[in-house]
Amino acid sequence: MSRVVHPIEQESFRRLRARLDTSYFPPLSRAVVERVIHSAADLEYAADLVLDEADLRPAHAALHAGAPVVVDVEMVAAGITRRDTVCHLKDAKSGPGLTRSAHAVRLAYEEVGPGALWVIGCAPTALEELLTLDADPALVIGLPVGFVGAAESKAALRASGLPAVSNVSEKGGSAVAAAALNALLYHPISPSPEETP
Repeated sequence: MSRVVHPIEQESFRRLRARLDTSYFPPLSRAVVERVIHSAADLEYAADLVLDEADLRPAHAALHAGAPVVVDVEMVAAGITRRDTVCHLKDAKSGPGLTRSAHAVRLAYEEVGPGALWVIGCAPTALEELLTLDADPALVIGLPVGFVGAAESKAALRASGLPAVSNVSEKGGSAVAAAALNALLYHPISPSPEETP
């Protein structure tokens, strides 16, 4: 199903590209970088994001083939359009050495198994827990935000060798994590000019 791009969104991307040259990024990387910047109005993400086109291509294919999408919080789910998501935060319980977010990741993995796309935009402990599982993800969008554990959990994600989108700094959040996933959702299998803002 073709996506109609609203004129306000088109103008926003035009202004973004007038202020920042993103043409050197390969297609999927450019889509992710631009949509993350668009979601936060923060041009610094162009240098802060860490992503690899070689990771994004198979993740994009898996997403469009129907791979499950798991999110850490409902705020991320609310930002993801055109796709149902799995979130078990409401079912999760904290315990000694285990946050609710980490328990929710365990519950989600029990449901979806390997091959999912994981979108973590809130809780560093969710990302840390995911890294302890043998999740074999199609992609981990690890963009949790915060002064405690966020940058460290993203560094651990990059060190893990898993296919990932992350960033170096402490910033992140639900909106940018959802935007990164939406970029892959909106990017068609066979690109057509009218579908790319």
